[in-house]
Amino acid sequence: MTETAQHTRRRVRRRAAAAAALAVTLALTAACDLDGALPGTPRPAAQATADGVGAQQYRDFDEKEFQEDLRSAATVTNGFWRLHWQELFTGTYRPPRIRGLYNGRDPASAPRCGGKPLEPGNAAYCPSGDFVAWDAQLMRSGYARGDAWVYLVVAHEWGHAIQNRLRRSLVSAASELQADCLAGAALYGAAKDDRLTFEDGDEQEIAAAFRVIGDKAPWTRPGDHGSASQRLRSFSRGGNGGAKACFS
Repeated sequence: MTETAQHTRRRVRRRAAAAAALAVTLALTAACDLDGALPGTPRPAAQATADGVGAQQYRDFDEKEFQEDLRSAATVTNGFWRLHWQELFTGTYRPPRIRGLYNGRDPASAPRCGGKPLEPGNAAYCPSGDFVAWDAQLMRSGYARGDAWVYLVVAHEWGHAIQNRLRRSLVSAASELQADCLAGAALYGAAKDDRLTFEDGDEQEIAAAFRVIGDKAPWTRPGDHGSASQRLRSFSRGGNGGAKACFS
């Protein structure tokens, strides 16, 4: 994905294929679990960073581009909802606060939500504090396997912030799958707005991400997020049908 239009152009890979093509990619690959970092990702010595978690020296890992892509993911996602809020919902749009990267291995420094520090290896939207945040190790290890990872995670957590701004009757009981749908709507919607460019390889990266963050991820309870295929279908529904498809 590349931020385009009035935004700064940067490297992220994407193909302008339909969101439904993701399901084909998923069907051809096997599922895997997440345990602090993505399977097959090396864990070499760390380099100190401002968030307190070392920037892992993965092959070809670029910390500067990683930070730029995090900022871009938030800018693109926020821009979509700001631009389209009035045509979709009532009231005035306001974005959540961005707490950003945190060190989940240090509870004393991790953001607190409901009186408890956010978990290691997780990403979250906190309703009581109205903020989004993501564990640094989770984001760097995912990014090492593909930069589309950060766009997906940021857009998903932003989807929970959108749910928190809606009437309760609009929020699905399967709230995690609905957040996936809203993430697809935001990213593909931003592409239609010429604010994001989908380049070669991004669908495969997103499908691989959903194989990792299905119900077998360590922070999830059975059934609360859905299987990888369910999550991918929800994401594709939003990508194909837009935000309105997430409420039908």
